[in-house]
Amino acid sequence: MVLTMSIRPKVLIVPFLALTLGLASCGGSQTTTDNPEEGKTISLTGSGASFPAPLYQRWFSEYNKQNPQVQVTYQSVGSGAGVKNFTQQTVDFGASDVAMKDEEIAKVDRGVVLLPMTAGSIVLAYNLPGVEGLKLSRQAYVDILLGKITKWNDPKIKGINPGLNLPNSKINVVYRSDGSGTTGVFTKHLESISPEWKNKVGSGKTVEWLTGIGAKGNEGVTAQILQTEGSIGYIEYGYAKQQNIPTAILENKAGKYIAPSDESASKALGAVKLPENLRAFVTDPEGADSYPIVSYTWILAYKTYDDADKLAAFKKVVNWSLNDGQAYASELGYIPLPDNVVDKVESALATIQAK
Repeated sequence: MVLTMSIRPKVLIVPFLALTLGLASCGGSQTTTDNPEEGKTISLTGSGASFPAPLYQRWFSEYNKQNPQVQVTYQSVGSGAGVKNFTQQTVDFGASDVAMKDEEIAKVDRGVVLLPMTAGSIVLAYNLPGVEGLKLSRQAYVDILLGKITKWNDPKIKGINPGLNLPNSKINVVYRSDGSGTTGVFTKHLESISPEWKNKVGSGKTVEWLTGIGAKGNEGVTAQILQTEGSIGYIEYGYAKQQNIPTAILENKAGKYIAPSDESASKALGAVKLPENLRAFVTDPEGADSYPIVSYTWILAYKTYDDADKLAAFKKVVNWSLNDGQAYASELGYIPLPDNVVDKVESALATIQAK
């Protein structure tokens, strides 16, 4: 799969706070006969992953400016809660950084269509004043998260960072306390590179961390890192980019140290062929220039909708996001989808029907 990135106009960066467009609540039980073409209001509600939240919120804001009759509310509650709300049909769509499993899909009687909307990197952001360009080997960052490396000037860190003045201070790990697709992607990567991690912790939207403190959402982990000197935690690249937090340069599968960037994430995803069901997991990407922790993120849609007007509005919002909306991806730290992936997602979107 070849990823292409075109030059896009720069846009303003959105805040992390949840952006609510439209005050009407519109879970799965609410219906409306308003027709967007007649200028009446249709409201859509979604919830889920915090990983893509800044981009989704920007999309829905910009779409609403162009189409005031369509109001979209997205709540950044984490992938676990997003899948739960979607399964319980209290929202019009969900969002998750880990594609739903077959057994999860089987619980949704209306059927499920998975729509990858963007992609990005998961980074290890840190708070060490005066320390920039920190490199971490695969063994080093696994051992930090296992609680085996506890000081910043540990020989395993110092040895690969000879030019840095690393303090003799405690490493404070920050992790996600909520059910999180970001955690799912991150721990799948750790499991794939470390047998010890696989045996002691494993992977999933929630795991039993061996060290550190928890915070809710990418927003919460970001805030905790910013206010805690000596901390390190995993967040989506866009959050680190917007807050200008230093991120570690990580050793990849090829043994090279790679900084997170649009280019290094694109190279990682370039080796992945998206299957027909649009579910792909990139646990440890190939390629000398690939950043090692990347993921697609999905909108969760129902195969059938009771309200034809809502479905028409939802399809228009998603189509706009897949095309015009991709212009906002790079500025916010995400990877624009290549044309071949957009085509596949559009085809999947077209299969969704009204009852």
